[in-house]
Amino acid sequence: MSEAEKRPTNFIRQIIDADLESGKHSSVQTRFPPEPNGFLHIGHAKAICLNFGIAQDYQGLCNLRFDDTNPEKEDIDYVHSIEADVKWLGFEWSGETRYSSQYFDKLHGFAVELIEKGLAYVCFLTGDEAREYRGSLKAPGKNSPHRDSSVEDNLALFDKMKNGEFKEGECVLRAKIDMTSSFMCLRDPILYRVRFAHHHQTGDKWCIYPMYDFTHCLSDAIEGVTHSLCTLEFQDNRRLYDWVLENVSIDVIPHQYESSRLNLEYTVMSKRKLHTLVEEKLVNGWDDPRMPTIAAFRRRGYTPGSLREFTKRIGVTKMDNTVEMGVLEACIREDLNDNAPRAMAVLDPIKLVIENYPAGQVEELNVKNHPSDDEQGTRIVPFAAELYIEAEDFREEANKKYKRLVLDKAVRLRGAYVVTATRCDKDSEGNVTTVYGNYNADTLGKNPEDGTKPKGVIHWVAAEQSIDAEIRLYDRLFNVPNPAAEEDFHRVMNEGSLITISHAKVEPSLVNAKPEQAFQFERQGYFCRDNKDSQGDKLVFNRTVGLRDTWAKMDN
Repeated sequence: MSEAEKRPTNFIRQIIDADLESGKHSSVQTRFPPEPNGFLHIGHAKAICLNFGIAQDYQGLCNLRFDDTNPEKEDIDYVHSIEADVKWLGFEWSGETRYSSQYFDKLHGFAVELIEKGLAYVCFLTGDEAREYRGSLKAPGKNSPHRDSSVEDNLALFDKMKNGEFKEGECVLRAKIDMTSSFMCLRDPILYRVRFAHHHQTGDKWCIYPMYDFTHCLSDAIEGVTHSLCTLEFQDNRRLYDWVLENVSIDVIPHQYESSRLNLEYTVMSKRKLHTLVEEKLVNGWDDPRMPTIAAFRRRGYTPGSLREFTKRIGVTKMDNTVEMGVLEACIREDLNDNAPRAMAVLDPIKLVIENYPAGQVEELNVKNHPSDDEQGTRIVPFAAELYIEAEDFREEANKKYKRLVLDKAVRLRGAYVVTATRCDKDSEGNVTTVYGNYNADTLGKNPEDGTKPKGVIHWVAAEQSIDAEIRLYDRLFNVPNPAAEEDFHRVMNEGSLITISHAKVEPSLVNAKPEQAFQFERQGYFCRDNKDSQGDKLVFNRTVGLRDTWAKMDN
């Protein structure tokens, strides 16, 4: 990352600085540990940037490790999508991709060690019984009747679990900690359960699988992680994290540090609710540009740099808060304002006929790709007697605040000439279909010689040379800032979150646009070519963000 992307320190960096200065650690090792059971969302992007960013800044290492302990919900396709997301964000992990399943033999050995120390036992309580014995936040739990069985019996029972001699749900291996603890995670948590499921990495070798809380801390220790970074919902679980490490024979003892998770306005982050959106076809898949997944942001036209910048602006704290959508949108606007070439697209076309322009002539105008960056070069835009302009850019009469085309008034066509409207045609419903006018041939790149200045500038495309395109106007998926707080989020979905324009007219240079390539459509907003549906002769462009925040006034 460039020096410009760096930001002031935070409490995690202060801890790392102190650890390095005191000699507690001589180097920094972090990890990004997703579960391969779904697509990553922007909250994961924050975690990626934090873990990989810290490793980079301290010349350390960051592993990509899949905590793959639940084969029934995991899939190799999720593994590949997560790898692609990390790379797209601009990061590389240390060595090969790692899996917690690589350590299953070692984890089994640690479980046996706990049994031998009298710190784990096989429990045969049913699910309902276990919940009853567990107690509540107000009432302590009570010991399982199997808690005091002998070490020898537990070793034999655990071996039977491993050999597939018990049914799923018949028994589990539990840690023996404290059923009266005020921390629910310490009330004899489950360490292993029976699952007859094919695993995407280990196949059918195992029919017992370790629980996440048991696996995660030990995987960190095996990999030599120095600073295990996670979100605040794992704060209580740190006690179990530490208990496991303190009671097995392992050399490296990592420490867990928690910071606030990312909550973003006008969206939901719950995996369950995101699944609902997809399964009920309220969106068009996990990469629908209205979703908060990294794949969706990418498809919508967000850049890796804009997401990295966003995570740095919101910072790392221990206080839960909700980030305004406007902060995220400001990051992509700033990025694209500087880097996106300009182009012209007419979304609601009416025809403009320039009656004094030579019939049949097509002029090739050299138009700048960026108004303030000459290094982005120029492009050829065809100009002819018949053009398309936006319907909203013409009025027969208007007040002085209207800076577009009005009868008997002059306006400049972007990158071309000054024109004056003289008359118009309408359909049976009174809608303008064609505007007629004249152009001033001496105004290419300059104002009229009489010193008058046109009232405004409008965009256009040559009618015959233009290309049809589908334009998708994406907006926020919900109408309220905190849809997760609603009893039924269906009621606050934004019906205007996607408006599809089937026959927009765009300048011919856009036929060469690459998937995900960003443009500023003059006076319309920032758009990119869709990376999925825009194939062959079908041009599809997604709106990334408008030129300005239209929600700001509504929020106030």
